[in-house]
Amino acid sequence: MRTAVSELDLRSTSSLDEALRILRDDARTPIAGATDLYVSLNFGTLASQRYLDIWALDELRRIFVKGETLVIGALATYTSLVRSPIVVERLPMLIEAARLVGGVQIQNRGTVGGNVANASPAGDSLPVFAAADAVVVLRDVDSERRVPITEFYTGYRATVMRADELITALEVPPVEGGQWFRKVGTRAAQAISKIVVAAVRAPAPRIAFGSMAPTVVRVPHTERALAAGVTIDEAVQILAGEITPIDDLRSTAEYRRRVAGNLLRRFWADTA
Repeated sequence: MRTAVSELDLRSTSSLDEALRILRDDARTPIAGATDLYVSLNFGTLASQRYLDIWALDELRRIFVKGETLVIGALATYTSLVRSPIVVERLPMLIEAARLVGGVQIQNRGTVGGNVANASPAGDSLPVFAAADAVVVLRDVDSERRVPITEFYTGYRATVMRADELITALEVPPVEGGQWFRKVGTRAAQAISKIVVAAVRAPAPRIAFGSMAPTVVRVPHTERALAAGVTIDEAVQILAGEITPIDDLRSTAEYRRRVAGNLLRRFWADTA
């Protein structure tokens, strides 16, 4: 049953400092593009009725390089990623992921911070950030902290972020080596993935899967095996023993295990 809009309590702000004070003092759920919220609204599954609209925080939309680090503001949309020459140059696998997130309307409204905070294991950007060793920047009224994205998720739709914190940015160190991204679903876009993978071909390969487990996952045993020079057949066998795919409405664990192996082979061949 659809949630009644009249039951929702919404505040808005155009100041980051004010937003953080509201989160500390008024216990609200932050929203920006609201693309996930409207899905829950239509299905009547909203977990909260008190929200803080942070869409107007333009200072969180910047995409820039600080030193050697790529900084992507939490309110950067998928459209802004695709149009950013900095992201095109430094993190092309994120461009590929952004182009497959829903339709144009979703890409214009959906934000990087929202995708990360939503904590869905099927989030298309999450394997990219995991394979890139990205860091999540969190702020509250008094302090700022940085959490590697591989340590950010604690379970299905669960994170280390506190209720009084906002994601303000994603920080990505320089990525050396060929980048690769693939999404497998009923359609290339506008569909939740059955399995999604991002990987970096480097002396120490980095490979991350989404829609595989309750959280996005790296596969360190497979990564180390490839770095040590095993054959791709051996690496596929190691991967099959390392992952524990989920069964759900979109696909079976066996299908995900087989496709993961096929994707690993394709990544290794394409980036040879």
